[in-house]
Amino acid sequence: MKPNQTLKLTILLVVFSILGCASSLHKTGISIERFRSDLESKSIVVDDLVWKYTEKPGNGETLLVVHGFGGDKDHWTRFSRHLPKNIRVIAPDLPGFGESSKPESIPYTQEAQAVRLQQFTEKLGLTEFHIAGNSMGGGISGIFAAKYPKLVKSLILFDNAGIKSPVPSEMQTIELTGKESPLLVKDTEDFDRLLKFTFVKPPYLPSFLKSYFAEKSVANREWNGQILKQIRKEGYLLESQLDKIQAPCLTIWGKEDKVIHYSVMDVLKKKLKTRLETVLLENMGHAPMIEDPELSAKLVQDWIINGTVNKN
Repeated sequence: MKPNQTLKLTILLVVFSILGCASSLHKTGISIERFRSDLESKSIVVDDLVWKYTEKPGNGETLLVVHGFGGDKDHWTRFSRHLPKNIRVIAPDLPGFGESSKPESIPYTQEAQAVRLQQFTEKLGLTEFHIAGNSMGGGISGIFAAKYPKLVKSLILFDNAGIKSPVPSEMQTIELTGKESPLLVKDTEDFDRLLKFTFVKPPYLPSFLKSYFAEKSVANREWNGQILKQIRKEGYLLESQLDKIQAPCLTIWGKEDKVIHYSVMDVLKKKLKTRLETVLLENMGHAPMIEDPELSAKLVQDWIINGTVNKN
């Protein structure tokens, strides 16, 4: 960190310690994480929906990143920190999630979100960019690439949804028995179970941040359940759209993913008509960009700059 950045961070910490209280500690922690990643918090209104997003300035390639189910823009905060300064990163909260609008009257299927995402990029004046998505966000990104091929320079998928895996995942096996989805949190103690289910090595979270995320997951349980039902009803839409994707594709998967099995990559190899590179990460779960943000950023950086990745 540069000296002036260190000074700013120190001042920021002092101000927060003077003005802050227990109820705002999570905002302090998140603000510091964004500050360390050179991310600016922004807001824009698109078709009467308020979109909250973070942006890392850069004068080179633009990377749009899309979070997964139950997630938000900060799923990409530590990942963004490890990308070169010239890569511009835009991380929105999709409508229905994070700090963006959550009207009950609109659909929250992956296809509907892909259409809204195009409107968001148009409002920002983006004309050609790379798009990356994790889980549900990967499904949305893939559908986006199929619908709007002229906008997408390359597609980057992290453990993406929208395709039926030849080998059922642990989550699929659980849901087929009629039990509730493991992605829904019952109480604050159940949040630890979700972390262990999602990650091999859960990322470090200070206790106040962990408590905040746990409470938020419990509070959003019913709302997230409604969205999940819409996504399940939509089915494996991306799989039917793979032949429409024109951009080269990089797929990164955690081998220990319990949510979506990595055999989805076999489907991509068979049905994608464009160039595909795949990376299977050992001892990694459902969200590599959170579990190992530095490695994930290195793979994406190599892909964007060189058009290929070093798998060694």
